[in-house]
Amino acid sequence: MDRDRGVALASAALGGDMLAMSDLLDHLAGYVGRICGPIALDGGADAAQEALVAVFRGLHTLREPEALYAWVRAIAVREAVRTARQQAISVPTELAELPAAGDPQLAVDIRDVLNRLSPEHRAALVLRDLEGLDEAEVARLLSVPVGTVKSRLHRARASFRRAWTS
Repeated sequence: MDRDRGVALASAALGGDMLAMSDLLDHLAGYVGRICGPIALDGGADAAQEALVAVFRGLHTLREPEALYAWVRAIAVREAVRTARQQAISVPTELAELPAAGDPQLAVDIRDVLNRLSPEHRAALVLRDLEGLDEAEVARLLSVPVGTVKSRLHRARASFRRAWTS
């Protein structure tokens, strides 16, 4: 993702350029989807759409275009967790036999294991292990203490390991 392009588009959109706003939303769609998908799972597309609507509606509140990606990430996480909480999906309790590396079934099995985690645990895991944020940044995004993030990460990783190897 070209961060400089996103910042430039945000600056132009803040100046009232509607074409830049459209381009900005297109530019951010993949980024938002990568955050929302693993947290909201089957509701990932809905969460991403809601996040992009929130970006569109709230862009005028962004004071520093350079903070665009952190601001968008916070919105995407909030929408993904909200969507995941609303889903109430029933999850099977047993995993099938583990697939070999490179098997397309592997992605399905990983998704099944993620589906067993609470939205809060998935959010902490995705932000820390996929997005590469440190615990303090994750805590700020989720509006919880750092200790809570550490405990959620510990529990999420342990649950993931247990479900994966059972």
